[in-house]
Amino acid sequence: MIVLGIDPGTAAMGYGIVERQGGSLRAVDYGCFETSPDTALPERLLAIHAEVAELIETHRPDMLAVERLFFSRNAQSAFGVGQARGVVLLAAAEAGVLVREATPNEIKVGVTGYGSAGKDQVARMVAVILRLPEVPTPDDAADALAAAISIANSERTGDRANVAAGSRAATLDRAAVAPIVRGETPYERAVRDALATERKATGAPARGTRSTRR
Repeated sequence: MIVLGIDPGTAAMGYGIVERQGGSLRAVDYGCFETSPDTALPERLLAIHAEVAELIETHRPDMLAVERLFFSRNAQSAFGVGQARGVVLLAAAEAGVLVREATPNEIKVGVTGYGSAGKDQVARMVAVILRLPEVPTPDDAADALAAAISIANSERTGDRANVAAGSRAATLDRAAVAPIVRGETPYERAVRDALATERKATGAPARGTRSTRR
């Protein structure tokens, strides 16, 4: 399964493509697409749409992972993210790619096991999980990979089997997905072991075990 993670924004849009095979993940590609502030907003949104469409055409993802929009203290920033997110969803719908959403806390838990993890910790765990030689940069790319990791490991085969063949373009909110009740998976063991290794390296105290997926 291939998941395209997107961290939307009008100035900078992070992207990360992750492939899941069994219980393992690998990074296929990642980076950041930037638009010039000197360009009119409609043209910037058009460029973002074209970039996402090209990523979809190149990598043929099974689904697109994006952070669920939430209210922000910075209304202007939230408005810009919402506009960029809209054209990302449009590109996915045009290509018939399923969309999965997750809140920032869900993504952090999915990557680090800790809902209040900082950006640096999330980025370090992204590198550990994907076996990258270094922490991915910029932050937008790391955030996009984190979204892809979280969704890739929360998606169940049965969820997709229940989607009608003609409705693949539908945008599905993660809140509609039934809770997963299961024991520890190979992925969760890998995250637990990675966290233990990081704690030993930094001397940080244990924070407890990672909770099961929602």
